[in-house]
Amino acid sequence: MARHLERVAYDHLNARQQESYNFQKISAVLADYGYVTIRLSDDWKGADFLAQHISGRTLRVQLKSRLMFDKRYSRKDLWVTFCRKDEWYLFPHDEVLRIVLKRTTIGRTASWRLRGKYSFPTVSKTLKEILSPYLVSQA
Repeated sequence: MARHLERVAYDHLNARQQESYNFQKISAVLADYGYVTIRLSDDWKGADFLAQHISGRTLRVQLKSRLMFDKRYSRKDLWVTFCRKDEWYLFPHDEVLRIVLKRTTIGRTASWRLRGKYSFPTVSKTLKEILSPYLVSQA
């Protein structure tokens, strides 16, 4: 290992630095699938970055620190990515939201009904099953 470089502790980074860190990590993962990424300076149509495939297909991606759904992202053709214990997921927001609303109770929570968003501090067995087709990397 290079002695002139020092690894950073993720927990010691501020929120903005953590987002930059996560963007770099998911960019490396997506490169294995033929994507290049372009970080956006502001949320353009809900996206934090674009992922362009070698075929020309472009995904608009929202980067999250954990699994989250938000009504503001609905009907925008957005993909969501997040990392859970060194497992990166990338999924279409609306498609997975439909399944999650059917198979969980989030639709009845105050957070979803009043604020239009819901985040999961942990990923249950049911959620892991729903997300399994969208696992793009694991350690």
